[in-house]
Amino acid sequence: MCNSDGDCRPLGFLLGLPFAFLALLVSIVGLVVWIVGLLLTCICPCCLCVTVIVECALELVKAPLHVMEWCTSQIPC
Repeated sequence: MCNSDGDCRPLGFLLGLPFAFLALLVSIVGLVVWIVGLLLTCICPCCLCVTVIVECALELVKAPLHVMEWCTSQIPC
């Protein structure tokens, strides 16, 4: 995985793959929670707590990207 500076860290990418797979499973759960929460906010927009749950679920969907970025940034070479 290369960043914008042209600094490639393939070892960090390979070491991060198992963690990214686990994060992918968490993101699937987040996607289901996001869809259910979105439907609940459409049915009853007065439920403010559902909106917070939807925002947290959206962060779960982005988890694999955050994990891969973190793993590649930890490798110094």
